[in-house]
Amino acid sequence: MSAARAQTLAEKVVERELDALLVSKLVNVRWLTGFTGSNAAAVVGPRARRFVTDFRYLTQAADQLDPEWEREIATDLLQRVADGIGDEPLRLGFDDEHLSVRLHGKLAEALPDNVELVAAGGIVESLRAVKDAGEVDAIRAAAQLADAALEDVLAGGLSRRTEREIALEIEFAIRRRGAQGVSFSPIVAAAEHGALPHAEPRDVQIPSGTLVVVDWGAQLDGYASDCTRTFATGELDPRDRAIYELVLNAQQEALAAVRPGPTGREVDAVARAIIEAGGHGEHFGHGLGHGVGLEVHEGPRLSKQGNDVLAAGNIVTVEPGVYVPGAVGVRIEDLVLITEEGNEVLSALPKELRIVE
Repeated sequence: MSAARAQTLAEKVVERELDALLVSKLVNVRWLTGFTGSNAAAVVGPRARRFVTDFRYLTQAADQLDPEWEREIATDLLQRVADGIGDEPLRLGFDDEHLSVRLHGKLAEALPDNVELVAAGGIVESLRAVKDAGEVDAIRAAAQLADAALEDVLAGGLSRRTEREIALEIEFAIRRRGAQGVSFSPIVAAAEHGALPHAEPRDVQIPSGTLVVVDWGAQLDGYASDCTRTFATGELDPRDRAIYELVLNAQQEALAAVRPGPTGREVDAVARAIIEAGGHGEHFGHGLGHGVGLEVHEGPRLSKQGNDVLAAGNIVTVEPGVYVPGAVGVRIEDLVLITEEGNEVLSALPKELRIVE
């Protein structure tokens, strides 16, 4: 897989009229080479397959990398990259979204005069956005594990336990089931606290007769999952139930629009129009969704700014929400694989309003 990804990347490098690309963001290095250590860089081009790390990872790199990679060990990775450049004129791309100004200056100073540094961010990310079969299997497994872990926690109920207690139990349950950890800190937010999209769990007991937003995910074999459900802890105020049904309708209609062809902006507009018609447009301020893979937030984006065309192999979230300050919050989120025929929802928990007392 590493050889195929390197070859595909090399072809993209040529399309951008570059001779080679410096890959320095660790998650991109991992996707490209399979290396899981904490310090590495790679240089890829039609004739280049260089991998640089430090002495700590000498054995690990030998174990994890395909033989085609020229493995180099150095204390200063960027200096080693520069030292390995030949005498021929070279256009070297770099990730301008990741490489800091300080490190760019250091690299530019170290490189010989025959090298032109060219901003080329996003090349690897565009390839990562389309998942191969192995990646799909890994993300599906992470989603299944996360679903099972949450069910473990829900068996103990929600009301009269604190938000923080529930969040910690979710993390423990995910680890007990074999994940490396959570893909992000779980969100557990009851009643008016649910009106904060990224609420921090509090040492406050969850009351009966309210809504509780639970947003959680697992990290398994390097890949993330992401899901949100909103539960009731008893009979609800009619206002809260109406908001739940509005968000559920928007989520289901947006799911039906997820397929190859439309842009992220167009799918976002489907859910947004429904929520606006329901009188809560001002209470849906975030984008509809985002890509998920080695990172829990990556491309493509489903938002007002989502210009990328959705393609088979993308895995995205679909997560509309309504957040009424001081009153209530509702978010319903699925993890969705885009297929040639439409989509496959990877999140298995039901979405009809569920009472967990």
